[in-house]
Amino acid sequence: MMLSVFWKKYSLLVWLGAILILGFLATSLASYWVSRDQIRHSIIDQGLPLTGDNIYSEIQRDVLRPTFISSLMASDTFVRDWILSGEQDSAPIVRYLSEVKREYGAVSSFLVSNKTLNYYYPQGILKTVQEAEPRDIWFYRVRDMNTAYEMNLDVDLANKDTVTIFINYRVLDYEGNFIGATGVGFTLDSLARVIDDIQVRFNRRVYFVNEAGAIIVSGRSGELHKGSIHELPGIAAIADKIINNNAQPTNLEYENEQGRVMLSSRFIPEFNWYLVVEQTEAAEMARVQRVLLGNIAVSAIITGLVLLLCLYSVNRFQRRLENVAATDSLTGLLNRHAFELLFEQAVHEFHRTKTPLSMILLDIDYFKNINDNYGHLAGDRVIMRVARLLENSLRHGDVLCRWGGEEFLILLKQTPLKDAQLVAEKLRVSMAAEQLPLGNKALSITGSFGVAEFGGVETLVHFFARVDRALYLAKSGGRNRVEIIE
Repeated sequence: MMLSVFWKKYSLLVWLGAILILGFLATSLASYWVSRDQIRHSIIDQGLPLTGDNIYSEIQRDVLRPTFISSLMASDTFVRDWILSGEQDSAPIVRYLSEVKREYGAVSSFLVSNKTLNYYYPQGILKTVQEAEPRDIWFYRVRDMNTAYEMNLDVDLANKDTVTIFINYRVLDYEGNFIGATGVGFTLDSLARVIDDIQVRFNRRVYFVNEAGAIIVSGRSGELHKGSIHELPGIAAIADKIINNNAQPTNLEYENEQGRVMLSSRFIPEFNWYLVVEQTEAAEMARVQRVLLGNIAVSAIITGLVLLLCLYSVNRFQRRLENVAATDSLTGLLNRHAFELLFEQAVHEFHRTKTPLSMILLDIDYFKNINDNYGHLAGDRVIMRVARLLENSLRHGDVLCRWGGEEFLILLKQTPLKDAQLVAEKLRVSMAAEQLPLGNKALSITGSFGVAEFGGVETLVHFFARVDRALYLAKSGGRNRVEIIE
């Protein structure tokens, strides 16, 4: 008996609770599955290649300046004339190299003469290069190559064998004959710092390998400092796919003891190396799983609160909506009272989904002149024509209302400021193309638009005040234009 009475009295709440629980659970699981796939594709297709692009940009920035300096040294008439004059006194060239190193902040500057084979550096003559010496092979390679310069990773004998990237530039006499090699060197410290920063911020592993697969450079805080990718668990199976001479990103995957690893590699022609960026799937999926459990817990709490408050809220809002005429009598659009209610809902949605919310305020230009010159009936026709144009141009989820007089207010959900500006511009162009027949005349209609994005904590009054300032800028700037307020 008591169960029957309970069911009759609370059956609606029971069904509503069941629907909410199933709905929240289905939504949470669907969001988890979609998020899992999106994160995976985002990492593979965007995140890892973008990280590679950022590092490549840093490389190009670091390489461009020393290459330019080496080019200036190779074409300097002083350097060529000094070599051609017989290298009688080394003091001038030593001073020259010292000034280049000091002025441009290089870690090394050098000149090797093809005639004497002397290796000059800022402290004097370092040595005489020899073809049989492995450390001097680079000079003979530069002498015989067809390009103007090369980049070479080598230890710097003049700088305690520090691993240095040298820009080796060919020096030619005035008839185009090879007479020496010159250039500067710089270390990999800045590149290592970039790698460290990216590894910490994005939880990604970054390193460089050469054509043989040997690991050349990795972050100082990374776990890879030496060895070969041909010997690492999992990645060894795809090592040959990484070393493919492709300057465009190559996206791959492999399995190791940490689970699935997503990888992006690209060939860096400046160094003849391969840049490899990795990220494990487990780290990202753990965050999504925590979000799923959090969503389920929050859903349970919300379900309980909704069951307690739903009847009160529904009745309250129903009475409120009944007391307020929801539409404008002339245009059939929402009026400002209904807009205020929908704005509150949009703000709740904004805080729940963390998606942007923007507003457009439109004022019909010179509307008073239309009323004065053609009458109020013509003014009403203009307002209705603009209302239909706006209604047909906006998305289904956008909120459009007649704010008062010749003003219209548009609320754009999930729309950032720049996109809202584009929407306003399209509406402005559409309005300007409108021609309203009045007797034997065609009346042109234009509008001024103010656009702003919701700040997150402001009220409708403050939000409207900002968009109204943008409209004022549009009107004072000559009308028939769009202005935004950041």
